[in-house]
Amino acid sequence: MTFGKFNARKPALAAGPVIAAMGVVFGDIGTSPLYAASTTFGVGSSGTAGPTTDYIYGSTATILYALALIVTVLYVRFLMRADNRGEGGLLALFGLLRRSSLKARTVAVFTVVAMVGAAMFLGDSVITPAISVLSAVEGLELVQPELASLVVPIAVVILVGVFAIQQFGTRTIGRLFGPIMLLWFVTLAVTGGASILQHPAVLQALSPHWVIMFFAEQPGTAFLALGAIVLAVTGAEALYADLGHFGRKSITQAWVFVVFPALVLNYLGQASLAIRDPHRAAASFFGLVPGWGQIPMVILATIATIIASQAVISGTYSVIHQAWRLGFFPPLRVIHTSAKSEGQIYVPAINALLAVAVLSVTIGFQGSAALASAYGIAVTTTISITTVVYIAWSWAHSRRITVRIVVASGILVVTVSFLVANLPKAASGGWLPLAIGAIVFTIMTVWWAGQQRIRAARRLGEMPIDELQSFIASHKADLYRVSGDAVFITRNPTIVPVALRTMVTRNHALQKRAILLSWSTVDVPTTLGMNKRITVETFPSGIVRVVAKVGFREHPRMTTLLTEARAVDKNALDDFAASRATFFISTPVPRFNNTSKMFRWAQVLFLALDRLAPDPLDLIELPRDRTIVLARETPL
Repeated sequence: MTFGKFNARKPALAAGPVIAAMGVVFGDIGTSPLYAASTTFGVGSSGTAGPTTDYIYGSTATILYALALIVTVLYVRFLMRADNRGEGGLLALFGLLRRSSLKARTVAVFTVVAMVGAAMFLGDSVITPAISVLSAVEGLELVQPELASLVVPIAVVILVGVFAIQQFGTRTIGRLFGPIMLLWFVTLAVTGGASILQHPAVLQALSPHWVIMFFAEQPGTAFLALGAIVLAVTGAEALYADLGHFGRKSITQAWVFVVFPALVLNYLGQASLAIRDPHRAAASFFGLVPGWGQIPMVILATIATIIASQAVISGTYSVIHQAWRLGFFPPLRVIHTSAKSEGQIYVPAINALLAVAVLSVTIGFQGSAALASAYGIAVTTTISITTVVYIAWSWAHSRRITVRIVVASGILVVTVSFLVANLPKAASGGWLPLAIGAIVFTIMTVWWAGQQRIRAARRLGEMPIDELQSFIASHKADLYRVSGDAVFITRNPTIVPVALRTMVTRNHALQKRAILLSWSTVDVPTTLGMNKRITVETFPSGIVRVVAKVGFREHPRMTTLLTEARAVDKNALDDFAASRATFFISTPVPRFNNTSKMFRWAQVLFLALDRLAPDPLDLIELPRDRTIVLARETPL
């Protein structure tokens, strides 16, 4: 995706795309004011006394400059320019790094780093829906304190509804997201601005000297406050992850002209309220709203958090799908919910697991304040790892120290400081994302290691295509040619799959036209429109080799690839019809290996994951009535 300069004859601010971006991209970070400021003020409170004025100024200034540095500079200015054919996100960035001229060992190290980052993102995905919805529904306690016992049940009902509608896709309800979030940000700005007018001196928090004084005069308290302040930047990763959906221009304009100003006004407004009445600092967000507006604000906040949850859930599907395409995760059944957008997907297994995890967290923690301790670790880990990968890619791209490397390195120090400040919270809730991340990382590494062993074992049973050509030429007289077309599926275009090798070398039979179809997942989101997406090569023996490139966000459909191949080379596939061909696929059946270097528990886990994987015929959409599967036991 390429963006040119603004055209002077067109308005600089394109309202449609900007509002649409607000509806999806900024749901998470846009609902952070619900809990970020009040949690931060709580760190500076002692007993019944609220936070001091200096603490409020210092912590608020730190929130504002964290937004400026991490979101505006790191994500908007730097990361969103590091797009992988228009797509963003940690795994897309890792794809850029993997294509660079780094040593294999270095790439291997960053493969592990990318796995850790993706795993922590998924840990974050469990917490975000729970804390967002809980923080909104908790506004009922301010209206009617006796409703406190209903907060968790109401949140559970809302979350069940959110996960239940996933199977229908977000296309229809997505049209409502933008206008609602625009109303939300306007409300943030108005309520915050009204509070600022009651204490204009709070604008002092815009000065960076308050950040310096905060850490100089209260270093211990300031360090602990970082664990809460980081809540203000949760959702920053969504700006980069959703780059392919809305483009850099729309996301940047939405942030600069609407979202960032609204957040600044609201955080300053909450600071103004806390200074005027420190005892109300614990509920500073809803304290900005007059009594008559409490119920409407609770309703609007709940809708906004539902939107934030929806964006995170959709992002989880995308990360899992991309991880599978890159070989980091077991294959799962993927349902495309839009005929127009390849990126709109639904993964039933992940939806079910995520729903159980989110509901368990909601019921287990019982409130947003308890979940706040669990939230920061996942966010800071993901942001820090993304920054590290970005710095590595920038170095590999330029081979010299540039301004962006220096600035990104400085911001990395900030994000790591946030991470370190969150580590003490591991015992009080921070263990949750770490545990989830560890589980996901274990699954990724075990799957990756098991697949490497299976590939090595398969290579022993396969044959180079040149060797097969020689065999066919030397056995031409006794090789029986069967009428019709046969399509042999393989992942390596230079290798003959076991099914074809067995048919020729053992059965001495071969179709008059045998098509060797292979595809590779490349480090770009989509290959549609790419030159040489499909290449066709004909061999004298009657074998036709078709090689296709598939992006990591695409779903490989064999019949579609063959139809495209026929359009590329009509001579080689002049009368070919996928509806008449017979398909052959060689499938390894992994089994336990007592002599393997792979740990016993890892083999057990891999075998369990392999059994949960969907049928390979469904994954690549092969016709069952015309497909022959050759299964072969493969020891791990």
